[in-house]
Amino acid sequence: MCLAVPGKIIEINKDMAIVDFSGVETKVGLHLIDKPKVGDWVISHAGMAIHKMTEVQVQDVFRAFKGEV
Repeated sequence: MCLAVPGKIIEINKDMAIVDFSGVETKVGLHLIDKPKVGDWVISHAGMAIHKMTEVQVQDVFRAFKGEV
């Protein structure tokens, strides 16, 4: 089973981004994301962003991780 943690795009350079996953910054490819921009929340797998999330979705995930849902 996989557990996906949302990360926030903090820097973009062409088709690559630096994404902050709760304090851990990682390089992530953006080839699969439509119109990515700094501040977007993404889920990644194998070094590629695969899905953008809304702020509401991200907060729901973090609440679930804390057992608040």
